Amino acid sequence: MLRSVLSAYAAVPAPTRAYWYCQAVGWTLYALFNVVVFSILSRFSADILLISLTITLTLLGLTHALRYHIRAQNWTQLAPLPLLRRLLVGNLLLSVLSQVIIWALIYWVVRPAPNGQPYGWGQFIGYALNVNILLWLWEGFYFGWHYLSRSRQAEVDKWRLTAAVREAEMRTLKAQINPHFMFNGLNNIRALVMEDPARARAMITHLSDLLRYSIQLNSTEQVPLARELEIVEHYLQLEAIQLEERLSYSLDVDPAALAVLIPPMTVQLLIENAIKHGLAPRPEGGTIQLTAQLNDSNTLHLRVRNTGRFAPTPGHEGVGLRNARERLALLFGPAAHLHLANDPHCPNTVVAHLQLPVG
Repeated sequence: MLRSVLSAYAAVPAPTRAYWYCQAVGWTLYALFNVVVFSILSRFSADILLISLTITLTLLGLTHALRYHIRAQNWTQLAPLPLLRRLLVGNLLLSVLSQVIIWALIYWVVRPAPNGQPYGWGQFIGYALNVNILLWLWEGFYFGWHYLSRSRQAEVDKWRLTAAVREAEMRTLKAQINPHFMFNGLNNIRALVMEDPARARAMITHLSDLLRYSIQLNSTEQVPLARELEIVEHYLQLEAIQLEERLSYSLDVDPAALAVLIPPMTVQLLIENAIKHGLAPRPEGGTIQLTAQLNDSNTLHLRVRNTGRFAPTPGHEGVGLRNARERLALLFGPAAHLHLANDPHCPNTVVAHLQLPVG
């Protein structure tokens, strides 16, 4: 337990230059304010300067420690009410602690000349309340700056996502719906025109819908799973002309999952990889099984199983998979992941697992 707590504090990123600038300017102004107020109440002296410096440095240290606690305990991610409860308790403790430290330093280190005014509980409570107000002001600035920065980062992520979607469209047109695929598809359809005109017309419909879907990628960031599966069906039907009996597939999808929004062409990419790297190189072909379920925690689990072996090469991940992971991270954060591996329970089977939070 202690090790995990210490590791959380050790993982806190170092303060930025802007943080130190704000700390220095803010507490310097507070020290000057104290000097002016104390000089008005009592004639200016070296003791007043030392006392003001002691108070300022103590509060600087405590607020810096508070910053580490906030980041280590991830308070910046809390909802307003839980955050306020923690700040109420934390500010009360720090207010009392600050007075213990300040007055200990004043009486044992600074040792000002006696002024005839005894120090009692009334003064202790009054100065503690003053520090409590200062802490609330400091936290207001700190959390305000954090939320402003997070808002700006959200805008940056939005622009990155837009750029990723645009790039995904181009990569999809080049990699998934590439000229080689188009050439084979059209040649296969041409061969069907005389043998099976009805099937040739159906294949042309599959190809046109697939192309239309790809071209419309730039119009939306997410599409329902049901629409994505329609494109998967088109793709499989077109590949079935080339592979014939070497390709068999099944789709088992929970009806509740059909409305889940996913990045377009994500599932089609998994199917295309399964055929390209799994089934096509094998003379006997193989099978593809797609399953999708929405579990009780409102998480989509989509798996594509295919015949073949997965041999990952470190640092040489496919462009399509890398791009898909980037888009998932931008849209859903760390709760989403795409994992590709050999099935440990079934030989010669590769499993692609897509997990997405819903809602």
